Amino acid sequence: MLAVVPLLLVGTLPSAGVAVPLAHREVLPSGARLLVAPRPAIPIVVVRVYVRAGSVFDPPDAAGLANLTAELLTRGTAARTGPELDRAIEFVGGTLESDAGRDGSTLTLAVLKKDLDLGLDLLVEALLRPTFPEDELRRKVSDIEAAIQRSEENPEAVGGRALARLLYPGHPYAQPVTGTAQSVGKLTREQVVSFHRDRYRPGATVIAVVGDVGVDEIRLALSRRLSGWTAPAGQDAPIPMAPSSPPVVAETISRELTQATIYLGRPAVRQDHPDYFPLLVANYILGGGSASRLYTRVREDAGLAYAVGSALSPGRYGAACTVSLQTRVDGVAEALRLVKGEMAAMGRAPVEERELELAKSYLIGSFPLRLDTSSKVAETLTAIEEYDLGLDYPDRFKQAVAGVTRADVERVAARYLDPATFSSVIVGK
Repeated sequence: MLAVVPLLLVGTLPSAGVAVPLAHREVLPSGARLLVAPRPAIPIVVVRVYVRAGSVFDPPDAAGLANLTAELLTRGTAARTGPELDRAIEFVGGTLESDAGRDGSTLTLAVLKKDLDLGLDLLVEALLRPTFPEDELRRKVSDIEAAIQRSEENPEAVGGRALARLLYPGHPYAQPVTGTAQSVGKLTREQVVSFHRDRYRPGATVIAVVGDVGVDEIRLALSRRLSGWTAPAGQDAPIPMAPSSPPVVAETISRELTQATIYLGRPAVRQDHPDYFPLLVANYILGGGSASRLYTRVREDAGLAYAVGSALSPGRYGAACTVSLQTRVDGVAEALRLVKGEMAAMGRAPVEERELELAKSYLIGSFPLRLDTSSKVAETLTAIEEYDLGLDYPDRFKQAVAGVTRADVERVAARYLDPATFSSVIVGK
């Protein structure tokens, strides 16, 4: 029997100021969660399938397995070869793409409404019946290895990987999503098949559909195609939370470069933590834009950074607060002194009212940009559902940001932005 959950994601029409339903949510018979945002005026339908099958589930000796599995979903199914899949979707002017992240993997379809049946056939084939041909696997492994090798010439990629190892010791988040050149080359078809069988579960899947489609129509179309999808026997393997207080470490990676890339980072909080929204505002004031303290003091006033900023990176099993900058090699010490000084100052005294209002106005005003295309709506819906944020999250986001006070910012800054609690990575001479 179909389980329907009567929850709506609500958006506000700027002109009328009235709430309108943006998405309908229900659970399909297979156990997959379905979110539908009808957009009758948009002739393209976007279907985003998110499965909790990201690199966090890679076995310790098989880094990159989730990524390889996702990359191969569209390279051959029980009904079509990879080239045949490509020709079928390209013939109707659509796209069918797959990729993996830390927490999950996605399959995304974009197709004209008139070609939706074909698009759904191809999507479900790739999701449920991939064949992982050996020749395609070896070709994809070669591509990934080459990309990893190229990334070694990118100081930002090198620094980011190093910082992850420092922030998440002993946790799967410490490993790059793509794996390493050594680990990827050892992956086998048997491992890929096993990972797909075990991880691609209906109960771990969110399907977001956005475009010119009705709820009843897409429910019927998906229920029919997913009717035989069941979870494998056995319990799902639990993933621990990332360490909340890893050791503070400073690491330098020597490279013959004219400028240095610097990362500072520490664990932070997810969107469901009471400190998240005050920290979001504090982060924007510190380094969230061209009016931020770091940009003004380090780049404009001192001329020491080509790029400088701070960010929050939430995840299902942990979150991080990071500061990044690029500066000339002889300016590293002074740039770090200024950056850490601004970080420490955030927790010593309340911010100016002007800074606070500017940050809140930007965060609230820019939120609708997350929903200005069908693809962004689908991505936002899957994230809200997967991270248990509640379908009223857009409205709660605005209310929570608006309620942040100067005292809130000072409190969270003292706790989460103290430079003494940040590990660091410097890539350069």
